[in-house]
Amino acid sequence: MSKRPVIGLMYIIQGLQAHGEDVAPVVRKFGLDLDSMDPAAQIDRALELRVFMALAEQIKDPMAGIKAGAHFGLAGYGPFTMLLMTCDDAYHALQTGVRYQGCTFLSAGLRFEPGPELSALVLKPIALPEQAFRFRVDGEISGTYKLMRDLQAGLGVDLRPERMEFPYPEPAEKAAYEEYFRCPVTFAAKEARLYIKNEHLRLRFPTADPTAHRVYKGQCDQLLLQREEATMDGLSEKVVQHLGLFTGDFPSATDVADALGMSERSLRRQLASEGTRFRALADRVREDKACAFLLESSLSVEVIAQRMGYGEPASFIRAFQRWTGTTPAAYRRAARAG
Repeated sequence: MSKRPVIGLMYIIQGLQAHGEDVAPVVRKFGLDLDSMDPAAQIDRALELRVFMALAEQIKDPMAGIKAGAHFGLAGYGPFTMLLMTCDDAYHALQTGVRYQGCTFLSAGLRFEPGPELSALVLKPIALPEQAFRFRVDGEISGTYKLMRDLQAGLGVDLRPERMEFPYPEPAEKAAYEEYFRCPVTFAAKEARLYIKNEHLRLRFPTADPTAHRVYKGQCDQLLLQREEATMDGLSEKVVQHLGLFTGDFPSATDVADALGMSERSLRRQLASEGTRFRALADRVREDKACAFLLESSLSVEVIAQRMGYGEPASFIRAFQRWTGTTPAAYRRAARAG
């Protein structure tokens, strides 16, 4: 899926604005006009990520992701909301939510892990640079939590988490997280998890309706099919744009495929049809960044090698020679002479 509903990005921007964050520079930079933007429109995933990265660089409040995620509206999910509400019980709703996660605003992968007393809704976040990772994780967990609470309000069932885990180091705001989610919260996990009591999963939904459920299932199936059929022309440039968000620790082909909403196999097949490979695009990005460091800074080759993710300068020099046919020092001298 190369495109996503733009309403998800609109919710994030509106949520940040509502809590006093200055997003005007990002809105101007990308020419966004929330008043005239069609909420039903689609946005390219690569563009959405660039906007998101720019927002992450602007925010001041470390809790901004939590607050923005709380701004997502239940009605914004469209037929997906009714698909969940017509499920038989909470367990069926969670399974359905995982199956149709493509109808949500998530970029993280979602799965369900059953346990003897507690079961977990697991979110595997996409790879992003450090400054954006926490903001993205917080927004998606908060949005998922908000969806659960909104469903509870409409159905009269208790789907609150018993405890939660976040996949980054413990922040100074831990107490604020526990106050917001009303449960114990731990950090430094590999993935994000919301644990729910199994007894709560057996709660029957008063709005269960097998006939209507089939109708909404058909609508969600059609929605997913339309997104899967969205054109993937120019995937090479989307990959380059995503890799360009990073310096040093570049994401793998699997990570990039996850971020763009497709399988690694599909990504490699599409790139091959465009006459290129993932490694070639990654080298192109590394070359561009290395050349920019050499031309626009006075950093030593050793420091540039570290910033590019190379453990040894010699490895960076060999790679640079493979890309450009010359050494970093010779490239810098020639550029400055010119």
